[in-house]
Amino acid sequence: MDPQRLKAAYEKLQSLDDRMTHKVRPRAGRPLNRPSPEQLEVNVRELATYTVELKEVVEELILAIGSRPKPAGDGQ
Repeated sequence: MDPQRLKAAYEKLQSLDDRMTHKVRPRAGRPLNRPSPEQLEVNVRELATYTVELKEVVEELILAIGSRPKPAGDGQ
């Protein structure tokens, strides 16, 4: 496992959560009203962005778990 890569993936996940989760989480207690086509388009775009970024984080986590740590003298 590559701990640096794992840490970077976790930081990306935290960033995604901070930026996007509030946009895609259903709001409890709100009455359901019919959104306009424009609102639906915005919501679908936000959900697509969240999904793609989450997929990238999961991929990076899998690669971090399956990778060996980089040597200490690699310049990073």
